[in-house]
Amino acid sequence: MKKLMDLLADSREVIRNDGVLLLQQLTKSNAAIQKIVAFENAFERLLDIITEEGNSDGGIVVEDCLLLLQNLLKNNNSNQNFFKEGSYIQRMKPWFEVGDDNCGWSAQKVTNLHLMLQLVRVLVSPTNPPGATSSCQKAMFHCGLLQQLCTILMATGVPADILTETINTVSEVIRGCQMNQDYFASVNAPSNPPRPAIVVLLMSMVNERQPFVLRCAVLYCFQCFLYKNQKGQGEIVSTLLPSTIDATGNSVSAGQLLCGGLFSTDSLSNWCAAVALAHALQENATLKEQLLRVQLATSIGNPPVSLLQQCTNILSQGSKVQTRVGLLMLLCTWLSNCSIAVTHFLHNPANVPFLTGQIAENLGEEEQLVQGLCALLLGISIYYNDNSLENYRKEKLKQLIEKRIGRENFIEKLGFISKHELYSRAAQKPQPSFSSPDHMMFDHEFTKLVKELEGVISKAIYKSSEEDKKEEEVKKTLEQHDNIVTHYKKVIREQDQELEELKQRINTLTSQNEQLQVTVTQQVSQIQQHKDQYNLLKVQLGKDTQHHNSHSDTFQMNGIQTEEVSKLKEELEEWKNKHELLQGQLREKDSVIEKLVSALTVSTELDAELEVLRSQIQLQSAEISKLQMENQKLQLLLCLRSNLVGDFSCCQSEVKALSEEKESLKQHLDSSSSTVAILQDEKNKLQQEVAESKKEQDDLLVLLADQDQKLSALKIKLKDLGVPVSKTMG
Repeated sequence: MKKLMDLLADSREVIRNDGVLLLQQLTKSNAAIQKIVAFENAFERLLDIITEEGNSDGGIVVEDCLLLLQNLLKNNNSNQNFFKEGSYIQRMKPWFEVGDDNCGWSAQKVTNLHLMLQLVRVLVSPTNPPGATSSCQKAMFHCGLLQQLCTILMATGVPADILTETINTVSEVIRGCQMNQDYFASVNAPSNPPRPAIVVLLMSMVNERQPFVLRCAVLYCFQCFLYKNQKGQGEIVSTLLPSTIDATGNSVSAGQLLCGGLFSTDSLSNWCAAVALAHALQENATLKEQLLRVQLATSIGNPPVSLLQQCTNILSQGSKVQTRVGLLMLLCTWLSNCSIAVTHFLHNPANVPFLTGQIAENLGEEEQLVQGLCALLLGISIYYNDNSLENYRKEKLKQLIEKRIGRENFIEKLGFISKHELYSRAAQKPQPSFSSPDHMMFDHEFTKLVKELEGVISKAIYKSSEEDKKEEEVKKTLEQHDNIVTHYKKVIREQDQELEELKQRINTLTSQNEQLQVTVTQQVSQIQQHKDQYNLLKVQLGKDTQHHNSHSDTFQMNGIQTEEVSKLKEELEEWKNKHELLQGQLREKDSVIEKLVSALTVSTELDAELEVLRSQIQLQSAEISKLQMENQKLQLLLCLRSNLVGDFSCCQSEVKALSEEKESLKQHLDSSSSTVAILQDEKNKLQQEVAESKKEQDDLLVLLADQDQKLSALKIKLKDLGVPVSKTMG
């Protein structure tokens, strides 16, 4: 295999190109060979060839290299990870630098860029493991690849098929990645005034003159932008709410475009807008409730109607099947898991008779899909009914089904959805992929909702009122318990955060303590040097004093003038007094040294306290881990619907104990912080005293130098008086 790989580096282009073609054939559908080729440095060599050949402007050789890269990476998680870890994603960015002049693209360039975009999609495909996809998405953001793709997205003159594939690529690069979704929300089209890219794309989606594949790509992009993105969902829904609508009408919002598409005369726009709006509500009960506030002006002179009511009005008007399917999917998504929305829907007395009438009729095959969705919507109205409307309580609705439709017939009509061929196709992958507009019926996320609700609704239809009551009680208990568990999860997260802050403070204190120790060590060393200098000076001064005393006696014996000798004695006595004063000052410095040593001892004790604190934090972390495991056990017990109260007490007591331990730890840390603060003050005082000591030592040296000069002067005077001076004195 190594010899085959050497062909890619051959200086003869014909040999190299044939090597690429040979490896293409060998790596098709053979994961083992794909791994071997990848680990023989294939990525590096292929990317080098693509760069040498001019990236997207290159010829057929670039196309062959891209096809080989696809063979190596598609459905091969090991190679994808190796490609990412090798920082090869960063080398893809220059591929998409297309420049400002985008007219007259060659067929080869279009093919090359198409393959390059597909290669990006291979790395971030929704079918890849979530962790691998997420890491590739982040790498594409950090290296600027996503930004480059968005530049192509907003550029003019880009061929339609490249633009469509770019939209699909951007969709999968941002899907489920909050950082990338936030960036995409900030992208503006180069228009005057600038408009958000999302708004410009939605304009294309609801424009019936745009190509079908482009409209599908925009819908996919919008779905990916909202996937697991509650922030983005909130921003879209907020553009529909009364308080945020632009009263001047100068700019069009995403919400206004969706409403316009929802009530357009084009059934494809109806379907796309309904599905897009359903994704804005996906798994977000808060927004489902907020959307109930949206009011629409239907015509001049008539009062506004709610968005919910307008959707049901269009349903009852007998519009196209595609339009009704889209609206029914929106309503099912809106009402699922939202009792308030169910109540609003049932409050209109025309809605339930319309649904039962649709389900009960024996219609043609084309209408069976609508019947199945009507059955699902009615089933959701029963399953999520909180019995707040007396005439539409669960039991009364089930009696109505039994009387007008029949339970078996209702279940059969409900089953029409999952048995439909178009349902099976939509369930396979998230990207909308339809051979023609007529086949555009089901959305991928909606198929998940059907799968989740079909069984529970079938069971709910056959349940008695007593069973409903019991289930309602269990559901309430579970909701309460869920709320309690959620609360304690929040408490645990907060405590985790506080513990992390405490750890950081401990690390800071440890660092400060180490710095103090170094400073104290330096101070002790300096003071020791001063002591050594002082001892040397003291010894030298003692010798000079002895010599001076011996010569005074000689003066008297030789009968030297009494006045001169007395004067010299007085000067000598004065120097002795100064010497004693200096010794007293040096004793004070010795006391300062002892204080510094004591401070160092306190610092060492602080180290010990910090070690104890660390061990307590480790115990605290262990307790948190134990509590989290208990939480998991608690959730498991939730599923079994037993031992609820006991688990709650256990969780409560453990969290309480954890809170007490955390409080104790905080007190301990505060005490430690106080000790360090005292030590810091003490250190500052000591530093000031050492500086003063050094200054006084300098003064002492000056004084001793003056003394030496005066002693020399005395010796000269003694010589002048005729007193012999010894060599040691000279």
